[in-house]
Amino acid sequence: MTVAQSISTHFLNLADHMPKLPEGVEWLNPLGEIQESRDIFQIFLEKFYADFQPRHLIMGINPGRFGGGITNVAFTDPLHLEKELGIPSSFPKKSELSAHFVYQVINAYGGPKLFYDQFFVTSVCPFGFVKNGKNYNYYDEKPLQKAATPFIEYHLEALIERCNMDRKQCFCLGEGQNYTFLQQLNAQKGYFQKIVPLSHPRFIMQYKRKSVDIYVEKYLELLGAL
Repeated sequence: MTVAQSISTHFLNLADHMPKLPEGVEWLNPLGEIQESRDIFQIFLEKFYADFQPRHLIMGINPGRFGGGITNVAFTDPLHLEKELGIPSSFPKKSELSAHFVYQVINAYGGPKLFYDQFFVTSVCPFGFVKNGKNYNYYDEKPLQKAATPFIEYHLEALIERCNMDRKQCFCLGEGQNYTFLQQLNAQKGYFQKIVPLSHPRFIMQYKRKSVDIYVEKYLELLGAL
């Protein structure tokens, strides 16, 4: 199978492995809820991954309600999906902060084709969470992290073993809890030889916006050092 076919099969099978969540926490799974999201994801994969070459993983935390939680393309809201990737949808064309930064990096790298030839962007936990109507992270409470960990392990193992992802190094979006969790899990499981932390796009856009160009250059420096 091509990388596109392998990733598609993996993501469509993820629903069979979703654990029961702590009370008050709900799954955010666009592939299980919205046919258009499944169609969009398939178009994206066939456009950029219809080959057999390995990629390096870039992993965020888990999808949010206004980006990957709609499109299932990580860090890609409907606006950037259409504007940058040429994939139209019926979803409202709202811009999400993290997506705005990520596509600055992608364009500075050389554009979507060159970028996705080298990388597959996903999240440590491939589906998101909602609590009290707001985005929630897998590490925000211990019971949720405990419940999600086997699901996360299944996701990472499938990407490596069946989707042709490189094991020498991966990139972690987030230098705090996401990186700490991934480092600890990697120490136990030995998924990657090296995990490279990157400042999280939302942190940059919320707190370091005047220095965005500096962060873009830092990303290029680390992503280019393969």
